[in-house]
Amino acid sequence: MTTLNATLIQDFTRNFQRSARTIHGLIDPLTEEQIWTRPYPYGNSIGNLVLHLTGNLNYYLGAEMGGTGYVRNRPLEFEPASRIAKAELLKRFDEAIAVVAAVLANQSEGDWGAAYSAKGLEEIGDRFSMVLQCAAHLYHHTGQIIYLCRELERQHKS
Repeated sequence: MTTLNATLIQDFTRNFQRSARTIHGLIDPLTEEQIWTRPYPYGNSIGNLVLHLTGNLNYYLGAEMGGTGYVRNRPLEFEPASRIAKAELLKRFDEAIAVVAAVLANQSEGDWGAAYSAKGLEEIGDRFSMVLQCAAHLYHHTGQIIYLCRELERQHKS
């Protein structure tokens, strides 16, 4: 019989890894230029969204729950000057997903309900809520990346 703790670790880890595979599948066929293109004047590039997800996961789960020491510069995640090579972008993102998996693997049954508070999410409540929030955030931006890819493809065909 599987404990609730083991189920939470397994299912959250699988969810984060599945989202990472989806993002890889979307980005792999794109050129460096496409990754950093902002198809809409009011939005972000795919690259900036991946930088943002990397920072979010490294900070909220890595640093705050896992004690990694990661220092986040959130505004830099959205700067066009933050452009890096696709391979490096995906490497950093994969490293963040690996950090998340390691943090989750170290959660004991009692850790999920432990108080949690961090800059920007001072009232999130507990660790379970924070992990759930990060999973939803990743899923949300994965959806945005899907639409950005569709728009880039539409523009390419025009």
